[in-house]
Amino acid sequence: MWKSWKRRDLEDGDEKTDYGDYVLSVREILIGLGKSALLTGAFAYMFYQSWLGFLAWPAVAYFVIRREAAAKMQRRRDRLAVQFKDAILAATAGMQTGHSVENAFLEAEGEICALYGKDSEMAQELAFIRKGLKNAVPLERLLLNLGERSRVEEIQDFTEVFAVAKRLGGNLKEIIQRTAELTRQRMEVDREIKTTLAAKKYEQKVMMLIPFFLFGYIKLSSPGFFDMLYFNPAGIMVMTFCLLLYLAACLLAEKIMDIRI
Repeated sequence: MWKSWKRRDLEDGDEKTDYGDYVLSVREILIGLGKSALLTGAFAYMFYQSWLGFLAWPAVAYFVIRREAAAKMQRRRDRLAVQFKDAILAATAGMQTGHSVENAFLEAEGEICALYGKDSEMAQELAFIRKGLKNAVPLERLLLNLGERSRVEEIQDFTEVFAVAKRLGGNLKEIIQRTAELTRQRMEVDREIKTTLAAKKYEQKVMMLIPFFLFGYIKLSSPGFFDMLYFNPAGIMVMTFCLLLYLAACLLAEKIMDIRI
């Protein structure tokens, strides 16, 4: 995930973003290295009280930076999903006023730029669609390409339904409006779930820090209380088991909080 965003060339020479990949800037990598160093130091001191624990820093740094890249990639997908919802709603409104499907998507570009800016993910995608339409690329092909690259299930579902409806004919506007409404409802439910879980995720982060606070408090108030757990085989085994148990609990908590529809 440290490599550059994977991109696919358009027929007119432009490039499109693959949302299944993300590049971290030098600043983001340095921040990740700093976080991993702090984590390694905290765990090495708490569980072993030995700087030999810092030998695990490269592995921790790799894990932390991968997680940072994955988190930023997911946030970018979430932004794209929200912006796509507004784009299809704008296109649906344009069709209701009498615009053709292609013109409705072209008109949606201006609204998305006004809402999110020209540098937003969906504004750039609509700009690519505009260029593709000028080069006589079918709209359904452009949308299918967006759905494939987005790695967002709602976008993929909409673009596939749109392509089938466009290819087979029928009341295209009604099909798009119905699909757009279902997509909107699904995204709204997902947003409500994330809003509900936000407080729980904050509590989870606090709970993950409590063992370190307790360790620091006991260390200060009762010096020597933990001495029997260090620098002997039995103590090392016990602290290693505690470390593995703590990491497993953190991973389990994240799995429980990762609810998607």
